[in-house]
Amino acid sequence: MCGINGIYQIQDLKDPKSLIIGMNKASLHRGPDHTDVFLDANVALGHNRLSVIDIQESSNQPFISEDGKFVLVFNGEIYNFKDIKRILKNYDYQTESDTEVVLAAYQRWGKGCVNHFNGMFSFAVWDVEKETLFIARDRLGIKPLYYYDNLKQFAFSSEVRSLLTLPFIENKINKDALIDYVKYGTVHAPRTIIEGVKVLMPGHYTILDANGIKTVQYWNANLHYSTESYNKPYDIIKSKVKEKFLGAVEKRLVADVPFGAFLSGGIDSSAIVAAMATVSEQKIKTFNISFDESEFSEAKFARQIAKKYNTEHHEIKLTPDDFLTDLPNAILAMDHPSGDGPNSYVVSKATKEAGVTMALSGLGGDELFAGYAIFKRAYSLLDKKWMMSFPLLLRKTLGAGLKMVRPSISSDKIVETLTSKYLELPYYYPVNREVTKDEELAKLMTYYDYPANAVFEILQNGVGIGTYGADVPFLSRVSYSEINTYMQNVLLRDTDQMSMAHALEVRTPFLDHELVQYVWGVRDEVKFPTTPKKLLVEALGDLLPPEIVNRPKMGFTLPWITWMKKDLSSYCEQGLEYLSESGYFNPSELQKLWGKFLKGDYRTPWSKVWQLVVLGHWMKNNKVS
Repeated sequence: MCGINGIYQIQDLKDPKSLIIGMNKASLHRGPDHTDVFLDANVALGHNRLSVIDIQESSNQPFISEDGKFVLVFNGEIYNFKDIKRILKNYDYQTESDTEVVLAAYQRWGKGCVNHFNGMFSFAVWDVEKETLFIARDRLGIKPLYYYDNLKQFAFSSEVRSLLTLPFIENKINKDALIDYVKYGTVHAPRTIIEGVKVLMPGHYTILDANGIKTVQYWNANLHYSTESYNKPYDIIKSKVKEKFLGAVEKRLVADVPFGAFLSGGIDSSAIVAAMATVSEQKIKTFNISFDESEFSEAKFARQIAKKYNTEHHEIKLTPDDFLTDLPNAILAMDHPSGDGPNSYVVSKATKEAGVTMALSGLGGDELFAGYAIFKRAYSLLDKKWMMSFPLLLRKTLGAGLKMVRPSISSDKIVETLTSKYLELPYYYPVNREVTKDEELAKLMTYYDYPANAVFEILQNGVGIGTYGADVPFLSRVSYSEINTYMQNVLLRDTDQMSMAHALEVRTPFLDHELVQYVWGVRDEVKFPTTPKKLLVEALGDLLPPEIVNRPKMGFTLPWITWMKKDLSSYCEQGLEYLSESGYFNPSELQKLWGKFLKGDYRTPWSKVWQLVVLGHWMKNNKVS
């Protein structure tokens, strides 16, 4: 796991070497083991290395081919690199790294190399003779890649902050992205919070040469899902899911550094540990982070799994003071603002301090195996489209009655769904992820003009009526919605930026694309979660004990409301004050919002305020205009 940086078209730049060194310096935390640069007539490449596979100096980057014709900067891991190496056996390998295999694959297959990789990656290959730059990102968007193109220079990086060191990139807010952030608590790719800085989308590659820039999508779950499970008995499907899941975990155990697994005691993390113990002869190290021993603590469940699989279990207890002390550092470590990021920061810090460089995570299990409540809710709406035949006025009247009888955010969202234009996924799913409503945004922001809804656009293009996504099973369409909105733009971004702040590599077996493709094609009646994540649980059988499977879903519980009203009160007010002075927000409305939260208004949950607090501090820390 590393950090990559690059600038294309450097002829008109003053001292490009200093610029690429500056980009490396800004992202040094991603790869503290080695840093270096490469310069050619038309390109500057930089790399910061976190050594995980083949930690010898010969695998340092930028990596130059033996004949000097190709140069690679690579971030990530290719889990099947040994298989590819056997296929490309005529290549004169100088190292034992997956890095060199990426370069060998590109030399053999060109742009088609990405179709052979199983892993998480973002990388760039410079063809010295043809002066062509090839940039690619993994299928699920596990590793980030940001870029900026002003038609003169093209720059790319693993982090936004590295791009902001360049003199030709203005540190300025993207107004539409800012609205997206306040509405949903994140900015959805391809936009970022910074004007002009974009995201290379998952499953895409870009070619830059004298003819210009060409970007191509090489993978999409809705186009590449497997039909192998069609008409197969349930036992066969369960067996195949288990086989692919165990295989996904086994591939991710290749490392030349100490590794372990996050173990919350929930189904997903327990499944990861069970699989690790099944496929590995090594004693597994597990890490559970807890804040107290209250009725909400998951520590006792983690202990049960640790005992069952005889792991070397590390129970790391943090006090609220520990968390509050780390909070400013967590905000400073954020490459992109996020209200959820601090949780990932403290977990990654504690794990790294325990002596681990790589950890496996259960991220993606809920999205793939229908673990969230939205899967059941969405499915239940399939046979309720008759409600849309009622006049809109009647639906609004019924909705007003519901809000009067049962005032809550949940009721508000039910009413918004009932009064939408169509009872179709692209119309009601965005309501599920909405943090701030349009009418609130219009008051809160000084320039709000109802721009295009980012989540609606993602879903309309991917699962809307008449699109290629309409043919996949319905629950997989919901998976598409979750993976391409919340997972990619919150969970994966936070996991990457907060783990890499501590030079910790996190691997996610549930996002193995071969597993994803198989489960994507499984029919709804097989995958429907009549019990929590039924298909996964029943596929793994007695690897998961009943007390883990049947326990209530909990999650990482922190006393945010109390903290924000007491310990963090001044910190919150400082963040909101910066937003008040930014010109983007209406100061009086920000004060009203803060006041409503302090009074306990149910329409002003702590998360709605906290994301604004984080945004204010992030803008201040990064001197964003």
